[in-house]
Amino acid sequence: MKASELNHKPIVLKIGGSVITQKEKAFTANPSTINRLAEEVSQANVPRLIIIHGGGSFGHPLAKQYSIKEGYRGESSQLLGFSKTHQAMITLNKLVVDALIQHNIPVVTVSPSSCIVTKSDRIVTIVEEPLKRLLKTGFVPLLYGDTVLDFDKGFTILSGDQLVALLAIQFSAERIVMGIDEDGLFTADPKTDTSASLIRHCTLQELKAIQKQIKGTNITDVTGGMLGKIVSLLPAIDKGIPALIVNAAKPENVYKALKSEKVVGTLVEKTREAKSSLD
Repeated sequence: MKASELNHKPIVLKIGGSVITQKEKAFTANPSTINRLAEEVSQANVPRLIIIHGGGSFGHPLAKQYSIKEGYRGESSQLLGFSKTHQAMITLNKLVVDALIQHNIPVVTVSPSSCIVTKSDRIVTIVEEPLKRLLKTGFVPLLYGDTVLDFDKGFTILSGDQLVALLAIQFSAERIVMGIDEDGLFTADPKTDTSASLIRHCTLQELKAIQKQIKGTNITDVTGGMLGKIVSLLPAIDKGIPALIVNAAKPENVYKALKSEKVVGTLVEKTREAKSSLD
């Protein structure tokens, strides 16, 4: 990394599990999509980047089966379920890592279960130094939704979306790019409501007003689906970090979002007067 690039604020990129896996088929990845996204990230050549990916059909079914989100109830089967869910995420993560490395991206996985502890599902402890050193050296840190220990519940599921907001704030990100399997945020679920319309641009207050109208698109999504994504992004947006939500299932969208090129999606900013590199 050039010395001048060290001053760049990082971009935080989230790739949804619904994009890189087939959510209706347990433990089934979309290798061609993973490879395409890795190529787009490589072509965008962002000076400083943090990537986070979701669990999709690898993490969510097991987390639901063993009630990991509900916390530890003293059952030995749950301990095994915690391990199985974490291992499933490692398996998916390896596919993502392999693709990124193949496209010459110096990615290094940072496992959330090893450096984060929550309290009632909210992050209260994170070991930041490895992430800081990775970014400073020129690596691309890669994290994912994971099973983590929790002070109140014993353990829980940490969504990748909560990680996005936290890391964006902690590292003063330039912006957030959220890659999902829809064109952005809609007034209703576009998969079930033909009257749903795309929200192209909204402020923090407008987002809060419409979030109750947006429903999760998959009942097995233990992180709360679309509503969970919205709620998780609010702290970062409130700090003045804009979030651009695009359809990562469509070629070139992630590349365009990373390069600040015109792309179909939803831009969420603290205020309409806020200056944004995405304008």
